[in-house]
Amino acid sequence: MVLIGKIEEIMLIWGHKTEAMFDLWSVEHFANGICVAAYAVLITGIILKESELDPAPRKIFNFILVLTLSLFWECIEHYIEAGVLVGAAGARVTYWFQGVEHWSNRIIGDTLMVMLGWYVYTKKKNLAVPAKIFSLVWLLVHIFAFPDSMYLQRLLFS
Repeated sequence: MVLIGKIEEIMLIWGHKTEAMFDLWSVEHFANGICVAAYAVLITGIILKESELDPAPRKIFNFILVLTLSLFWECIEHYIEAGVLVGAAGARVTYWFQGVEHWSNRIIGDTLMVMLGWYVYTKKKNLAVPAKIFSLVWLLVHIFAFPDSMYLQRLLFS
């Protein structure tokens, strides 16, 4: 266990999402960053003609697009975790999320892992398909096979 901070407010580097910057879902955020980067390149190609931008500004545009999408998802996820969805389905989804993420997980950890995935994609574009397969399998298993989002982490590390 690695700790940062004063005794009054200890933040874990690795642990449960409600108290740590990184958790097992950080792996999925990394793979998701590769996936989103691949889609960002496609979107950029549709929005901008190939000859309209040099590679450097195109890369900056893709970076900003991936960062924006990552932060947008974190906002949506926050409200889902907080129980904003109403009704029985909302309660089940809120339970599945297993609590509201620690601020460092949401703002720093998850976003950093998505952007690291973006960076890896800029260097190794051939990782897009394996990342998409991994991410799809990860989500299907966690949503339909496991009782909640933190089940595998508890199983492996508790």
